[in-house]
Amino acid sequence: MPANNTFAGSLNAMFKENYADKIEDLIPDGVKVLNMIKFMPKDKQPGNLYHQPVILGLEHGVTFASSDEDAFNLNAPIAGVIKDAQVRGYPMVLRSVLGYTAASRAAQGGKQAFMDATKYLVSNMLRSVTKKLEIEMLYGQLGYATVASNVGPLLQITASEWAPGIWAGAEGMPVEIRSVSGAVSRGQYLVQTVSLANLTVTLNADPSPLTAGDVIWHKGAYGNEFPGIHFILQNTGTIFNINAGVYNLFAGNNYPAGGAALSFNKLNLAAARGVEKGQDGKLVAMVNPRAWSNMMNDQAALRRYDGSYSKEKAEMGSKSILFHSQNGEIEIQPSIYIKQGYAFLLNVEDWMRVGSQDVSFKRPGQGEEFFRDLENAAGYELRLYTDQAVFCMAPGRSTFISGIVNST
Repeated sequence: MPANNTFAGSLNAMFKENYADKIEDLIPDGVKVLNMIKFMPKDKQPGNLYHQPVILGLEHGVTFASSDEDAFNLNAPIAGVIKDAQVRGYPMVLRSVLGYTAASRAAQGGKQAFMDATKYLVSNMLRSVTKKLEIEMLYGQLGYATVASNVGPLLQITASEWAPGIWAGAEGMPVEIRSVSGAVSRGQYLVQTVSLANLTVTLNADPSPLTAGDVIWHKGAYGNEFPGIHFILQNTGTIFNINAGVYNLFAGNNYPAGGAALSFNKLNLAAARGVEKGQDGKLVAMVNPRAWSNMMNDQAALRRYDGSYSKEKAEMGSKSILFHSQNGEIEIQPSIYIKQGYAFLLNVEDWMRVGSQDVSFKRPGQGEEFFRDLENAAGYELRLYTDQAVFCMAPGRSTFISGIVNST
């Protein structure tokens, strides 16, 4: 059954009408960072790079003169620093299958039958890819978690490295365990079971011997991910073709929480790190749900009701907390993808997703052909594709918070 026949054409037409141009409306709300940081399509330059000018230094060619001095000599101009940041997009592809029989029945039943037959497939593909992308945006080039210890195939995850969103629904996920440096692979495995309560992951085979601190990666991710927010804010060397050790505005801030629970006071102190580098405006604090619970217990003392009171942002059980600090507003958002020991205080305006294509069912060079025949099975293959990376124009205005130990 060729991909361009009348039947496949009708499938493509119905798919386009129902889904192709409505991806943004279908992305789950739980992937908050992906929804928050906007995609900015850019054309690749030679070398498969995206170029973004960034300001790293101010003008310093100022001349001072006394009040009675005239026709004075001017100091030489000292230009500000504008450098060309270079960002490389990383592709990601998810494959799924729709059998001939299901496709035939769906197409013959018309638009509604097609929608009923494919909506769960499409939504699950989107949920799966956006989850992977959300994790990569946060922890790209750092891995999913570190191993504290293991008893055979049962892995105890380091508490500070545990994010429930990474592991919820992870049964069957292929993973690879590597040494801290990444140089040594401990092998590839499948996740069999997960205990969200005990912070454990059980594999299909014993990976011993392991060393505390070994890193769990999604299979095939090591060396093939763009640097995520965590990596960018901790960077002290060269990233995106700019040396953060030379230009302090391109170095993120790190605020240690001191092995204690996160509080409003600690957020204020963390925000001060960015204010020192010019942050002036709204910040969004992305925190783990347990840190969120601690902060909800702390919020009554700093909350004030007035004419701007909103159920969405000021009452117990709300979706976010909004309070004012020296930078302006700080909005606190809980996310199941934030690890227990960390939080991120982001100037969202400084961040963007850059690449040639956001998440889409459209394959490069294939026009409106969404379905392709499987080589050795009676069905069609559907793919989700993206080519992108997360980028920050001024990491110095955002802050990474570490050393959080949540109270129980």
